[in-house]
Amino acid sequence: MVGCLGPLPTEPTRGVGVNAELGAKLVGAGLIDEPTLKKARKIEQAQGGDLLGHLVKLGAVMEEDLLRFLSNHYGAPSVNLDQIDIDPDVVRLIPADVATKYNVIAISRIGRQLMIAIANPGNFFALDDIKFITNLEVEPFVTTEEQIRRSIDKYYDSILSMAEVMKSMEDDLEVVETEEAEDVGADVESADQAPVVKFVNSMIAQAVKEEASDIHVEPYEKTLRVRFRIDGVLYERMAPPYKLKQAILSRLKIMSDLDIAERRVPQDGRIKIRVAKRDIDLRVSSLPCIFGEKIVLRILDKSNLALDLTQVGFEESALERFLDAIARPYGMVLVTGPTGSGKTTTLYSALMRINTPEVNIMTAEDPVEYNLDGINQVHVNEAVKLTFAAALRSFLRQDPNIVMVGEIRDLETASIAIKAALTGHLVLSTLHTNDAPSTLSRMMDMGVEPFLVASSVNVVLAQRLLRKLCHQCRRQVELSPQVFQRLGLDSEEAEGEFYEAVGCEACHQTGYRGRTGAYEVMPISGTIRDMIIRAAPTSEVKAQALREGMLSLRMDGLLKLKAGITSAEEILKETAADEAF
Repeated sequence: MVGCLGPLPTEPTRGVGVNAELGAKLVGAGLIDEPTLKKARKIEQAQGGDLLGHLVKLGAVMEEDLLRFLSNHYGAPSVNLDQIDIDPDVVRLIPADVATKYNVIAISRIGRQLMIAIANPGNFFALDDIKFITNLEVEPFVTTEEQIRRSIDKYYDSILSMAEVMKSMEDDLEVVETEEAEDVGADVESADQAPVVKFVNSMIAQAVKEEASDIHVEPYEKTLRVRFRIDGVLYERMAPPYKLKQAILSRLKIMSDLDIAERRVPQDGRIKIRVAKRDIDLRVSSLPCIFGEKIVLRILDKSNLALDLTQVGFEESALERFLDAIARPYGMVLVTGPTGSGKTTTLYSALMRINTPEVNIMTAEDPVEYNLDGINQVHVNEAVKLTFAAALRSFLRQDPNIVMVGEIRDLETASIAIKAALTGHLVLSTLHTNDAPSTLSRMMDMGVEPFLVASSVNVVLAQRLLRKLCHQCRRQVELSPQVFQRLGLDSEEAEGEFYEAVGCEACHQTGYRGRTGAYEVMPISGTIRDMIIRAAPTSEVKAQALREGMLSLRMDGLLKLKAGITSAEEILKETAADEAF
């Protein structure tokens, strides 16, 4: 007997068996269908994480319906952790490492009765351990793994949760041993001291918790600044003691297997860690500055990688056009936009959409950001003359069906890519241009003949990432006539509900939480091919594409503004290069 619920169904601890059984029962209950379950399982295999969480993210089942299902399945009451406030003193009754290990959190206490939220109330090992550790009677409430993970991140201090992080780091990180000059030895010694190790681990864990994409560690004359890039914007998060500057920088270089004695040239490295049972890669770059080395860590969290094209913000008509282009057996698909606009994620999503055992897919990337099952990925290394062009040339001798080139930077790469597209291969690549129509001019400026561009390109997609308003604190607002004018909206189109960012604890006072895409999809029709061949101005090509139904970046953004997804400020900032309509 556990708590007051009576005997619970006997089940194995969390794992594939539990997820498989729950998935099958969800189908049996009519909450999801079999194709959706297969899609969620494929995402689970590729990205890790929780099957039920992926079903919620796909929109296949509402979280409230899922909680009711879990309650009936386990014969235990359910709890929605997002709708309750928990006393921190109650939370700390269960140590952080135990909460992370069993994915549980204490939610309330009445006398000797401790109520806990757990994803699998049938895990008697967890219940018995918690009962022994707390010396209290335990009553389990069922909820989703994703809700528990969010609550653990919210309520436990990063210092407490660091014990689990550091323990996993011991296995995942190789510490550099060196016998260099005396000052380097001092750096190694200071970098291995407990306070420095704890600070660096805490910094990384905090960045992961806040879903940052990058960590910037910047030395100045008398200060050391740490900033996180969250949803594309840098926020200052820490200012560690300046006397620890060199020790912190050396610790990061040791963790990423860089030469700490070399401070004159840039270096690149990698760190692999595990935080809250999530495998995370950190791509590390050091750059010598006048007051020391600036170190930037790019956080590559596979569990946050959205590889479903239907969930990243495409409008239905634009998605249909893009899917039609990548379903063709040959031709070129170009994705364009500035650095950090999500081009690589779009290409990965497209590849996963068409990745089947019947096709041979090869990619040349600089660097390879995420490992994708079933795809042959090559890391470009110009130091050994393995350039994009060289890799692409080798690919064509490997019997590929689909080829992805990380970026077309020069005429040689463009020429080989076009040759591949014209000889029966589907080629996906990226360029840096402001919008879709100007991509065609950019290729011709490289020296590619217009008729080759016209005959090889299937579609051009331009994209931006827009920050999504936090739904817990967004506020309805009336936009001024000046803003309507800048957006290109007339009085009739201006009617509706619009929202602005406010800021709350859930979004770290930014007013935004997460990002969505704005997309401009331009298929190359017969009319546009003729315009390319006669080198028509970009403005004429764009006008024709709009007549054929293309949504410009600004137009796509306005649809998201009217849907309450983002703000006018965000639209104006991210689509400034696009003309108003």
